[in-house]
Amino acid sequence: MAKKFNTNSNAYIIVYSIVMVVVVATVLAVAALSLQSRQYANELNEKKQSILSSLGARDQNYDAFIDAYVVDGEGNRLEGEEVFDLLKDLKGSFEAGKFPVFEAADGRVVLPVTGTGLWGPVWGYVALEKDMDTVSGIIMDHKGETPGLGAEIATPKYQSLFAGKRIFEGDEFVSVTLRKGGAKDPAHEVDAISGGTKTSDGVSAMLRTSLGHYLPLLRAKRSGAAAEMSNAENVENNE
Repeated sequence: MAKKFNTNSNAYIIVYSIVMVVVVATVLAVAALSLQSRQYANELNEKKQSILSSLGARDQNYDAFIDAYVVDGEGNRLEGEEVFDLLKDLKGSFEAGKFPVFEAADGRVVLPVTGTGLWGPVWGYVALEKDMDTVSGIIMDHKGETPGLGAEIATPKYQSLFAGKRIFEGDEFVSVTLRKGGAKDPAHEVDAISGGTKTSDGVSAMLRTSLGHYLPLLRAKRSGAAAEMSNAENVENNE
C-alpha cells in the first residue's frame, strides 16, 4: 500500500515551496523572453520618433528619410556598427570613440546628446540645419528632474526656445548655453529654467560636451557646404 505524504511535515512544505518557486520562475522567464522582442521594438520606435520630432518631421517614414551611421573622433564613418545599440549606453559609446549620426534626406543632421541633471541622467537629440550651425530643433528627456522645475526641459514649450540658435560664432564652436537671469546673447543663449539652475547647468554642459565630439564632422560638412555655395555663385555669375 502506497505511503501517503504528510502534508503537514516540514519536508513536504520545503519540497512544495521549491517546486512552486521553480514553476513560477520558469513562467516568468518564458514571459520575459516572449515580451523582450516587443519591448525592444517599442523602444526602437520611440527613439526613431524622437529623432524625427527633433526635425519637425514626424510625418516622414524614418527608414526612408534617415541615413543612420557612426563616425569616429575624426569624423570618418565606421563600418559594421549598430547605431541603436550605441544609444543604449551613449556615454560609453562616446568614451569608446563611436559617435552616432542621423542624417536626413534634406541635408540636416541629428546628433544624440547625453549628460547629467540635478537628480540623474538627461539626454536628447539636437537637429542642425544644413549649415551645421543653426539648431533646427531639439528633443530632451530626463530620468528624475523635479516636476515643474528641471523637468521643464522635456516640454515642447521650452524646447522651442532652442530653434534658430547657433552653435558656432564664426569658426569658433560656442554651443548653446542656458543662462540664469535670461539670455543676453540671442544667437547662442536661451533662458535658464526658473528654479532649475542645476538642471540648466547640466543641459549646457551636455550640449557643449556632446556636440563637441562631432566637431570634425561638422567642420567638414560646413566646408563642403561653403564650397558648394561658392561654386553655385560662380556658375550664376558666369551665366
